[in-house]
Amino acid sequence: MRLVIDCFKLVKGQGKSIGIYNLAKNLTRHLAQTNQNKEHCEEIVVLGNEYNRKDFEVPGVRFIQVEGNPLSKLSFTLWELFGVTRAVKKAGGDRVLFPRGYRPLFYRGTDIVVIHDLIPFFYDKYFPGVLNRVENAYIMSRLKASIRRARRIVTISQYSLQEMEKLSPGCGARTKVIYNGVNPVPCSDVPSPLKPEGPYLYAGVSALPHKNALGVLKTYEAYFRAERREGKTPARLVLIGIDSPKGIPGGEALSQEAAEYVTCCRYIESGEEMHSLLAGASAFLFLSLIEGFGFPPLEAMQLGVPVICSSRTSLPEVIGDAGLLTDPDDVEGTVSCIRRLLGDEGLRQELITKGYENVKRFDWDSRIQQYWEVLAR
Repeated sequence: MRLVIDCFKLVKGQGKSIGIYNLAKNLTRHLAQTNQNKEHCEEIVVLGNEYNRKDFEVPGVRFIQVEGNPLSKLSFTLWELFGVTRAVKKAGGDRVLFPRGYRPLFYRGTDIVVIHDLIPFFYDKYFPGVLNRVENAYIMSRLKASIRRARRIVTISQYSLQEMEKLSPGCGARTKVIYNGVNPVPCSDVPSPLKPEGPYLYAGVSALPHKNALGVLKTYEAYFRAERREGKTPARLVLIGIDSPKGIPGGEALSQEAAEYVTCCRYIESGEEMHSLLAGASAFLFLSLIEGFGFPPLEAMQLGVPVICSSRTSLPEVIGDAGLLTDPDDVEGTVSCIRRLLGDEGLRQELITKGYENVKRFDWDSRIQQYWEVLAR
């Protein structure tokens, strides 16, 4: 038996989702490790590129570097539609796993696709024009086709499955929900010039509207004013994912006084610095409007940081009762959560303890066993 994993399009740091790259990398490595202990060991072949070879060419994997430039839209589109079918046949694969969620147009063998989310449909409905219309229409059509035609499907949350059923009723019979596995987050006391003096909130956003940077800024403005009215010193805000509030449509509404308490940084290259900065926060704020899964709150929980999280889409599944859930459009409700959490040490410790326990639900051992069950069907 020979399993082929299509990773040609995946390039670290490119595209809109770091999570898909990391999922594919970790999944491949864990499949290779556990495969060696199986009674009937399988051959695992990865179709990759020059950029991801160091991450995917691991013990237990035969890595094939595909010709072509994965950063070229034309190149990867032709690969996705036609090239991968020929490559799988040439590699002698009897099953192929597509961790990006897009199966080839004319593939007729046994295929397993991983559907992470349906965010392109969210943008088409709520933020038309933010993404390239032609590209987004193509992505939506490919996702629909993959969901309708795939022999087997893995998706990463019950929420994503519900959305898939709306597109392709009955697809649930071919679908297995397997939550993402979570890697241990190392934390060292690395100094960061971004770390403020005194208590601070840490929020993860991006310039994309679904990450809701504007909602975080509005919430902080309201929190800042509430603290000031009572003569208190507000906790500061470290906002990772944007360069400046002024770079977000509507961000100029943040008052100058509040802005002086906000530190922004679009990207922290050092993982150690980022985790150290997160670990020092009094609370982690995550107000995303849509997520297929949601890694950041789990990273915060691993580091002992209590979480205030959006109650939308998949996030309640991931958070459970280990964080404070809030409607991201309810500014006053979210401010109440922040003030309650920062003012109640007992609640903080309760959420920290629950967070540590919650993360255990997403261990890789149980994820891989579920993947092997799907692959063996």
